[in-house]
Order: sequence, then structure tokens, then C-alpha cells
Amino acid sequence: MIRILLAEDDDAMRVYLVRALEKSGYSVVACDRGTTALAHVESGQAFDLLLTDIVMPEMDGIELAQKVAIAVPEMRVMFITGFSAVTLRAGQALPQAKVLSKPFHLRDLVMEVDRMFEDRAVSEL
Repeated sequence: MIRILLAEDDDAMRVYLVRALEKSGYSVVACDRGTTALAHVESGQAFDLLLTDIVMPEMDGIELAQKVAIAVPEMRVMFITGFSAVTLRAGQALPQAKVLSKPFHLRDLVMEVDRMFEDRAVSEL
């Protein structure tokens, strides 16, 4: 099962994202800030995807993703943001990362996550 580490500071958004992803068969560990998410990675827990908001307290999603990329280079990254100005910055910081702009429909999020792991689904057949 694909494991997702979610970092989203908005409580309602975090609940909706977890619900949609788990309903689609993903295992999700959710955090309300980047520092907490980084602690999960540093503790050795294995995740396939970092799904992170960009604008958060203590540590933004870009800094989080950069630190995760050093610790676990094979972990995939998807940013979610409501601020178009930071989208460009995210793309420059981690060009291989996917960026999904708010507002988005939950099914669009799930479709994008599914796409990120299509290669894994094919290799498991």
C-alpha cells in the first residue's frame, strides 16, 4: 500500500484530504506543520509521497520537501497551494515535484496521486 505523509496546517482541509486519500486506498499520516512531518521522516518511517501545503507555520512546504529530498531522495513530492506566487518558487526548488493549485476537487487530487504511481501499478502486475 502506498503511504502518504501529508503536511497541511488547515484543519478542515487536512481532514478532507485524509478522507479522500484513504477512501481511495492510500495510507495517510497527517501533520499540521512541516516540522512534525520532518520528524516522521527522520524517525525512519517509510513514505512514498510527501503531500504538502507550501505556506505553513514553522517550516514551509518547500523547505520541508528539500529536507525530505536529502533524507529520502526516492520519495515523491506534491505541493498544494492557494498562492499562485509561490507555485513558481516550488517548481524552481524541486522541478520534479507536482504542484496542485487550490481550489481543487478532491477527485482531481486523487487522480494526480494515482498518476504519480502509475509506474508502480504497472510493475506490480
